[in-house]
Amino acid sequence: MKTILTFTLNPTVDKSTSIDRVMPEHKLRCTNPEYEPGGGGINVSRAIKRLKGESAALYTMGGLTGRLLESLLQREGLVHNAVPIREWTRESLAVFETSTKLQYRFNTEGPALQEDEWRLCLDKVSGADPKPDYIVGSGALPPGVPDDFYAALARIGRERGARVIIDTSGDPLRLALEGQVFMIKPNIRELNVLVGRELKDEAEQESVVMDIIGRAQSEIVVVSLGAAGVLLATARGVTRLRAPVVPIHSKVGAGDSMVGAITLRLALGHSILDAVRYGVAAGAAAVMTPGTQLCSFEDTERLFAHMGRERGRGSTVRRKK
Repeated sequence: MKTILTFTLNPTVDKSTSIDRVMPEHKLRCTNPEYEPGGGGINVSRAIKRLKGESAALYTMGGLTGRLLESLLQREGLVHNAVPIREWTRESLAVFETSTKLQYRFNTEGPALQEDEWRLCLDKVSGADPKPDYIVGSGALPPGVPDDFYAALARIGRERGARVIIDTSGDPLRLALEGQVFMIKPNIRELNVLVGRELKDEAEQESVVMDIIGRAQSEIVVVSLGAAGVLLATARGVTRLRAPVVPIHSKVGAGDSMVGAITLRLALGHSILDAVRYGVAAGAAAVMTPGTQLCSFEDTERLFAHMGRERGRGSTVRRKK
């Protein structure tokens, strides 16, 4: 298996709890919270671990919440390397309302990083040993970090001969594409923001992603379409993969589970179509779990096998004209 390094510039300690009803101006008595490590790249590494793969997680850590995050990563048995920062690692909160089955998610913007801190992060990637074959940069950038950070990460990846996968949004995603990457995984809303307009039909979506491919900004584009599955674009054309129908408990972590599953499958030598199909299965498995939990190996394998049986009816392929 090829080596995978995930990178999280703005990790979090995820807290999840439940209550019968959320009401203003009342003292709300919730269940005791559960604590899990979180943030884009960390969740990608956690998903890879759940799917019986290995990766190394590089992340920032500050204050008491940073120490809690470190202990949570140790508890899960992840290979991890922290970059110390001055301000405290952020926390996020997910509240499940049992009376309505709705989930409320509260995320803070995170600690502001100083220039010496985010530059040290890039230096850590440059000097990572063993040399990573895949580098996954995932999540929003915290305050103080320039929008072209992921573009710099992409350049480092190219210099080291690594395939760089970026999962972010807005200007950081646009600039990362200018730096040329191996794969991006926006959802449909993030793709709309990237092009500055709402893509109203499948033809528009496919035109946009093939334009990204044609300009050599990314070798692979995987667009999450929610319950509709994903749109996969490569130099060979576009493919739509339908998501399996599953009961939805929480959408938290579905995208990270998908990225983790795709990256793991590629690192094991599988084709991109096989890897993305496995990613769709992992994303569907993640929404079946409560709170901030990620995909399970058993559910992912079962759904992937089901997608294999339904392969003829579950995908649409359009070759490049």
